[in-house]
Parts: sequence; structure tokens; C-alpha cells
Amino acid sequence: MNSLPVYDSRLSASHLGVFLQTRYLFNDAVQCRILKTGINHSYLLKDGSNKQIFRLYSYNWRTKTEIEEEIRLLKLLNENGVPVSYPISDATGSFIQEIMAPEGLRFGVLFSFAEGEKIRNFTADMSYNIGVAMARFHQVTQNLALERVTYNVETLLVAPLQHAQTFFGAGSETMFFLEKSTHELVEKLKEINLKEVREGAVHLDIWFDNMHVTPNGEVTFFDFDFCGNGWQVLDLAYFNVQLFNTEFDADEYQRKLQRFLEGYETIVKISDEEKRLIPYLAVSLWFFYLGVQCQRFDDWGNLFISEDYFKRFIGLIQKWCTKHELFA
Repeated sequence: MNSLPVYDSRLSASHLGVFLQTRYLFNDAVQCRILKTGINHSYLLKDGSNKQIFRLYSYNWRTKTEIEEEIRLLKLLNENGVPVSYPISDATGSFIQEIMAPEGLRFGVLFSFAEGEKIRNFTADMSYNIGVAMARFHQVTQNLALERVTYNVETLLVAPLQHAQTFFGAGSETMFFLEKSTHELVEKLKEINLKEVREGAVHLDIWFDNMHVTPNGEVTFFDFDFCGNGWQVLDLAYFNVQLFNTEFDADEYQRKLQRFLEGYETIVKISDEEKRLIPYLAVSLWFFYLGVQCQRFDDWGNLFISEDYFKRFIGLIQKWCTKHELFA
């Protein structure tokens, strides 16, 4: 019988629950079930009426230091009243669990449960509250340095293009579009007036799938797996483009965007230079996450990397560029 290496495994939820019961100070017997798979695996734990989330990071996806820095960031935000799902220590005071899976050593962290639910189509008032919460996050973390990735031209554009080149032929229509657009974006980002752009910690993935909203409109952010260092306006650009993707009514999109920006600026003012950059950074983030999808192809198979997906992907970017008169 031949034994082959394992790329990724999904741990038994019931056995993981038993393991975690020995590590944490739960009040009752823990019920554990898989909640979400992808790059990482999330498990929902129920301890009587209490809920927590246990994230099991994929093998070799994040270093222990990177996870420690994510924890440091979340503890800082929680201590300063920013609404986030925060890490919970075990009975010994440790935040990171080490679990030997078939593919190798994996790390896991227990997080508080974010009250509320995911809402794909925000109301204008919800958009306002999201703006307030994001600004509070940026206010606390401006000029904070994390021992994690720094998002810049290299990591947002150059490296993702290299990942994409492993999937598409040099003469393909898709590759021509990506290379041409990346070159234009690199040149545009060289023009940034850094004195007018705030730097610090960024989430880089704030959209409806990574926040819960309660019935009274309170917002809680979670899944800081892509947090790092960079221009904080990146988070505004990402939220903007995700709102653009999910709100098909142009007037409603504009109204909700305006409320989001109004909420944000009750806490922190957005400079004219940051506002100018948002359309370009939005496209840069589209390309960044395309690179992630190529890099982690085996997590999703061909769900993302398909001809049909790229027709839609390029169409959305072109629609965005037309709206903002980019590269004209």
C-alpha cells in the first residue's frame, strides 16, 4: 500500500470539540460543528447558550508569528471598544492551539461569537454604522506596525500577476488585460502623495461576509486573516467596490456609499488624496484577490478559475473603470 502526502484535511468536529473541552474553561459540554471551509476552516462551538468560533488555519498558510500579530491587533481593538470578534485564551492563558493534522502542524484560535447575522444588502443606516466602526478601527491603529505583510505595489499588483501567469497563456485575452491594467495601476500608484494618505493596520476584507449586524444595526467585524500594514484607505476602497458589486441600483449604491462615508467622517476625515485613490485601489484589490485565488487554487478547485468567471470578473472591472473614468 502506498502512502501519499495530504494537501488539506478536515478534522472531525466531534473529536475537535472533545479536544477543545480539555483546553478551555467551558461551563457545559461543548457541541462542535463545521461552519465554513475554504483557505481556513471555521467551527461553531456551543457551550450551553454561549457561542464561540474556532478557526483552524490551513497548513503553512500563516506562520505562528503572523497569527500572534493578528491576536495582538484584535486584543488592542477590543480593549479600545472597537466592535470585533476577539481571541479567547485557554485555561493556561495561551491563545494558539497546535494540532498535528495529517498534512502537518496546524494552528487554531478561539474567537468570540459576533452577535447578529450576515446581511448581503445593507440599508443606508447600516452603511453609516459600518463607516463609523471602520473609522474607529483605523483611528486606533493609525501608524501601528504589525509583523505581517505590507500591502503595496509589489504585494497588491506585481506578485498577484505572477500567480495569474501560472494559469493563463501569455497571449490570452485574459493575460493581456491583466498585464496592461497592472502596468497602468503601478504607474498610477507611483503618484501617491504619501503625506496625505494615512498608514497603519488594515483589515483588507471588510464586506458583508466578514461582519455581523444586529437587528438594531450594531456592526461587528471578524476574520482578520488578511490583516496587515498599508494605506488605510484600502479598506474604504474594498468596501466601496463590494457595495458596487452587490447593490445593482445605481441610485441606491450612491446613497449607501454616501452614508458610509458620512459615518466614517464622524470619526476620521478622509483626505482628498485618499478619495482620489479609492477607484484605483479598488481595482488593485480585485487583482490582489485574483492572485490569492490562483495561489490557493486547490482550496476551491475550478469554482473561481474558469472562463465564465473571468468574463464576469473582467466585465465588472471594466464597468467600474468606465464609471470612474479610469485609464481614459
